[in-house]
Amino acid sequence: MLTYSGRCLFLIVLLLFGCSPSQTTDLLLSDPEAVVGRVVGVSVENRPIDLFEMGTGDEVILIVASIHGNEKAGTPLVRQLMRFLIQNPVLLDGKKILTIPVSNPDGFHRHSRFNVNGIDLNRNFPASNRVRNVVFGLEPMSEPETKALIQVIEHYAPDRIITLHQPLHCIDYDGPALELAEYLTQYGNLSLRRLGAKPGSLGSYAGEDLNIPTVTVELPASVEYMTVRELWERYGDLLLSAIHYPTVHIETIQVVK
Repeated sequence: MLTYSGRCLFLIVLLLFGCSPSQTTDLLLSDPEAVVGRVVGVSVENRPIDLFEMGTGDEVILIVASIHGNEKAGTPLVRQLMRFLIQNPVLLDGKKILTIPVSNPDGFHRHSRFNVNGIDLNRNFPASNRVRNVVFGLEPMSEPETKALIQVIEHYAPDRIITLHQPLHCIDYDGPALELAEYLTQYGNLSLRRLGAKPGSLGSYAGEDLNIPTVTVELPASVEYMTVRELWERYGDLLLSAIHYPTVHIETIQVVK
């Protein structure tokens, strides 16, 4: 866990990179023993890419939001998940939950799908189906944001990955994740729809090439108008079930609402 000096250093790094402490960073102060936060990279414009780690179990689940900066609803949803896990630490038994609430901070700041170089980060991974062009990147991993995500995957070797997108209103998957994707259709009124492995995407790289079960949760367009509470009421059980699949149904766990 981060020491007091370590937590202070984390906040100082955020300020040095031109970011005021975010709602997510506040979680470090609300329960500093429950969340480990670190900067795993910086964007083109030197905004930090924050990784938050909860739990010490052997099963590792990585949850990534806002790789497209104009698909923002996943960010408050992930932050609320972290708050919920702090309140219900029993849900962390046997688990290590990694969250990256904003994986494209420049695009998020500018409300743009792309990073500040005009690259679609979700086409910039070194997947075997990658396409080389000026929008996907002339070289794989040409962008610092992509490199940060790859470093996290290589370091932690997650057992599964959940990515949050919008607005296609479905659950998609890559790699050996069909059963998990089908299971998650029980929550949030999202149907299973196989979109196909997109060239150079995180799903293609992690799911198809590395064989890590990877599920893409495509939230509907209506989430733009939802409050954080509404988002959590609609999709909170989906995220919790993604964490606990296949061992237990989330409805059977006694939790603090």
